[in-house]
Amino acid sequence: MKNRYLASIALVLILATSCSTAKKNVKSTPLAKSELTESAISEDEKNEFEYTFIEGLKQKMIGNQQAAITLFSKCLEINPNSTSAMFELAKIHSGNSDQTSASLLLEKAISIDPANKWFKLLLAQIYQQGKQYAKAAALYQQLYKIDPENIEYLYMNASLLSSAQKFDQAIDVYNELEKKVGMNDQISVEKEQIYQAAGKKKEAMAELQKLIDSNPKEPRYYGLMADFYLNEKDDVNALKYYNKILEIDPDNGFVLFSLTSYYRQKEDKAKAWEYVRKGFLNKSVEVDTKIQYYLMMTSDHDKPFFTDEQVGELVDILLKTNSDDFRVYTVYAEYLISKGKLAEAREQLRKVLETQKDNYALWERMILISNDMQDFKSIYTDSEKALALFPNQPELYALKAVACLQLEKYTEAIDILKEGDPYLLDNKVMKIQFDLYRAEAFYKLDRVEEAFKAYDDVLKLDPENWGAMNNYAYYLSLRNENLDKAEELGSQAVRANPANSTYLDTYAWVLFMRKDYKLAKFYMETAIKNGGDKNGVIVEHYGDILFMLGEKQEAMEQWKKALGIGEGSKLLNEKIKQERYLDK
Repeated sequence: MKNRYLASIALVLILATSCSTAKKNVKSTPLAKSELTESAISEDEKNEFEYTFIEGLKQKMIGNQQAAITLFSKCLEINPNSTSAMFELAKIHSGNSDQTSASLLLEKAISIDPANKWFKLLLAQIYQQGKQYAKAAALYQQLYKIDPENIEYLYMNASLLSSAQKFDQAIDVYNELEKKVGMNDQISVEKEQIYQAAGKKKEAMAELQKLIDSNPKEPRYYGLMADFYLNEKDDVNALKYYNKILEIDPDNGFVLFSLTSYYRQKEDKAKAWEYVRKGFLNKSVEVDTKIQYYLMMTSDHDKPFFTDEQVGELVDILLKTNSDDFRVYTVYAEYLISKGKLAEAREQLRKVLETQKDNYALWERMILISNDMQDFKSIYTDSEKALALFPNQPELYALKAVACLQLEKYTEAIDILKEGDPYLLDNKVMKIQFDLYRAEAFYKLDRVEEAFKAYDDVLKLDPENWGAMNNYAYYLSLRNENLDKAEELGSQAVRANPANSTYLDTYAWVLFMRKDYKLAKFYMETAIKNGGDKNGVIVEHYGDILFMLGEKQEAMEQWKKALGIGEGSKLLNEKIKQERYLDK
């Protein structure tokens, strides 16, 4: 709960490491030239260095990093003490996340030219990214000595000392900073947090009290003190300071939600509801705050604090008080989804997309709702519209492919997947999905060799893709070919998912094709016990196995049951009519 009331002061330290800056450095203070003058190299080598360095800058500017690395490395072969070449190489390595190489180059450059602030700024940034906070802090301390008018260096020094858990040093630097800029929220709160981390509770409280004394009419400061007491589990004093905010500012939205949280912790449902309702009705509270609190409040589906009616009322309030903000309607859509009202939720998102058509997340959410509804015609048309706006999103190609498969547009499914292939890049998960859909489409088009190759590709990328194993085994069994492989695939899927009725059915059917009817019956009955009795295909398969075991009457019962369920094979009626198993 810390810092909820603090309007954070952003301290952005601009690191001048762009290509244009680098070129400016070379021209205004031509490091390469000065280095060359002091180096014992020939005039020809000087000329070669300048030409190579400029070519390196050109290659870097056009994005050809590997060529730039080669050229700058050649510069260092000509003049091993060129800090300019070291700096350029360090920037490239840093951009490629090779911070070890970058830091080694910069450390050497600084040893040659310790007054160059750009080297130290980049190295400090690298140290910070690598969580070497003490080293980064030391560099900012050096930078501040070079440029004592730049207080951003002091801020960074103090912040990094705090991250390095050098608390006393960090406090000293913040005190020095406070002398320069005067007391402000940011410094006081940073000091309070450092005292807290150091276990100095009295000093932390004194720092917050100093803020309150400086401006007794500022509600945020009382909020910080309330948070302090709440963290200390001192509910009495926390409540005292929250109420003090209400005295100063009765409509303060933040404290209304803070009091909601307070009373939720106390299991006081009436008080919590009173304050959360006031917070949502308060038009001065930003919609972001309301939405964030709503999402937090409804995140625990297993233990809801407010009733369904109360949550519904909050959504209604959001719609009435913030009807001009599209995000409110996305919240409403999620609320409808939680109530199982998928069609209504989708309609809300359609309305939002009329004005927010460039919002990819909304398109994807709407299409996924259609997927939950198994409305494949809508998936097909909506994904096509979305692809016109977002042609580089592989998820949309996958969703359209699913729709094509369900609508029996198999050739189009293959085409749309091929169209989306260039956008997969290193997305392994989507590559697997593409190959799965491709395999299904190829099989339906009787392009069996290509289908099985696609399944092999999936299993190379994901050796534990049980769904792929199951489908692959089933199709092999239907074709009565390579049954050894089918049995191995089916067995793996069942071992990993012993209660999956679909996988059990597939494995039983492979055994059926191998004429191992007794073992097939065992696995099929296990499938039936695990929900397969509601699936027409599984029940029909059970009847087929029973027939082969000579249990004809029982087989007839299962075939008739499968007919009533639906989804059986085209031969099911004939089996019942002729009272025998048919495979053609």
